[in-house]
Amino acid sequence: MIGGGYVGLEMAQAYRRFGSDVTIIEPGQRLMGREDIDVSQEMQRILSEEGIEVLLEAELLQVRGQSGERVGLVVRTAAGEQNIDGSDILIAAGRIPNTAGIGLEEAGVRLDSRGYVRVNGRLETSAPDVWAIGECAGSPQFTHVSADDFRIIRDNLAGKNRSTRDRLIAYCVFTDPLLAHGGLSEGEAECEGISVRVAKLPMNSVLGAQATEQRQGFMKAVIGENDDRILGFTMIGAAAGEVMAAVQTAIVAGLSYSTIANTAFAHPTMAEGLSLLFSNVPPRSAQRATTKVA
Repeated sequence: MIGGGYVGLEMAQAYRRFGSDVTIIEPGQRLMGREDIDVSQEMQRILSEEGIEVLLEAELLQVRGQSGERVGLVVRTAAGEQNIDGSDILIAAGRIPNTAGIGLEEAGVRLDSRGYVRVNGRLETSAPDVWAIGECAGSPQFTHVSADDFRIIRDNLAGKNRSTRDRLIAYCVFTDPLLAHGGLSEGEAECEGISVRVAKLPMNSVLGAQATEQRQGFMKAVIGENDDRILGFTMIGAAAGEVMAAVQTAIVAGLSYSTIANTAFAHPTMAEGLSLLFSNVPPRSAQRATTKVA
């Protein structure tokens, strides 16, 4: 598997469970480079325990043979060059917009430096009465985001004024267990200079996980330092997508983390862990942070 992103991990685990020996070749320093380090490490641990070999900071030097028959790869890693033999190569190295050579320039539709259609928050292009939707417009590459783009354009054509700005994007990686994330991550907060508090809870502490013996993973919440807002949530675990939806609703509704901490969730469920997670949010620092969260 060439590429250790979301699709690469989903396919790698699927083929491993079909009975194949699988090697993930990732040029970056870790799997799923956009995620927090602890998220990447936990997912690598889970996959490695299933027998998937992971090569990080790996440079692909040579490919020989025919995928589907017999292939050989030469890969350079920190440990030196390695020869990998197999039957198939699957490439999950990302996608680029299919915008070249289709006459966009002649129509007055401008592209950005990466080849995506340049749009404003309303998804209008540089050409009058031309709109762009989904991945070609640089929207996050998820089906549900493209569907939301459609709703924004539909409503704007009907005279409303909807925008993609401040849209809360949640997503799932359909490994087993699932990875779900929405909002601001701990790493993003650090890069943007936003002061936050972080709470983390192993799934082994969630009563629903104990009852069903689905104990792998953890929950993690990012909370504003000064205003108690829930800024982001990540979960690796069973039913992570459904639990993420509950937190996403809370974020959109502007609920404080203490509201979730004091909610009586049904027992025993995975969502029940949210009460314990948000009860573990560290108190505000004695010296209040001066960073203002946008």
